Amino acid sequence: MATSAAPASGTTPLPVLVGKSEIKPTWCPGCGDFGVIAAIEMALKRLKIPPYNIVLVSGIGCSSNLPHFLNTYGFHGIHGRSLPVAEGIRWANHELNVIVTGGDGDGFGIGAGHFVHAMRRNVKLTYVTMDNEVYGLTTGQASPTTMMGAKTKSTPSGVIEHPLNPIALAIASGATYVARGFSGDVKQMADLIAGAIQHQGFAFVDAFSPCVTYNKLNTFDWFRQRVYKLDSAGHDPTDINQAFARAQEWGDKLPTGLFYKTDRPTYEDLEEVLQAGPAVKQPAGLVGKESILDEFL
Repeated sequence: MATSAAPASGTTPLPVLVGKSEIKPTWCPGCGDFGVIAAIEMALKRLKIPPYNIVLVSGIGCSSNLPHFLNTYGFHGIHGRSLPVAEGIRWANHELNVIVTGGDGDGFGIGAGHFVHAMRRNVKLTYVTMDNEVYGLTTGQASPTTMMGAKTKSTPSGVIEHPLNPIALAIASGATYVARGFSGDVKQMADLIAGAIQHQGFAFVDAFSPCVTYNKLNTFDWFRQRVYKLDSAGHDPTDINQAFARAQEWGDKLPTGLFYKTDRPTYEDLEEVLQAGPAVKQPAGLVGKESILDEFL
């Protein structure tokens, strides 16, 4: 993992490990997002990454409030645009650990295009989605992952659209680390997130994170009756065909764990400018601009 220089001597000491901020979570009591933030905090403490070397980025939604609640750097962006913001931060200073958090509406609805392109670029980011199969912040409309037939505020007669499959989409789009956790199993999710942060490439962790207020179908009990762990089922995460097959499972059996992992060069590895080091540490201005302009005169 990347590290930044420690604060200069004589300055106010900064926290050594990630912890809660002074802002208290605003989620409904029992929300699955409490499990996700606990898993992220556990993973960061285990990896001993200092808070000043972490940037949490989010869009809009209940889950996207998460950067407010940990004592790291954070950027709360607009709806669906968390990934391009995170890419910009990463390319400006790719010594930082950039973690993106959001929900299924933010990431797979308005942000779907950014989701696909960030994965095919294999930017080194960790993207954690709190997938509750509903728009929670706007009080219960159907989201891209809502199950067919589900009755919501926006679909009183039942959803007629096929739900998006984020795991299969991630594998097909080029993500090099694809996993799924469940808020009811914080330890497993912390393991997956820690692995995602350490991975050299785009790491996606989709978290089943029940909305206790607006989704009365996909509840904690509903998931507990269905989830099983891939590592106990003999799954090989290096086999893309197995990963696709597991990604299609939905219904009585819902796999959690690491679906797919592979290694290939990141965007940062291949971008010539970034090979000279983080942009923030490079000289300001365009070096050799006279010779470049001469080519066009």
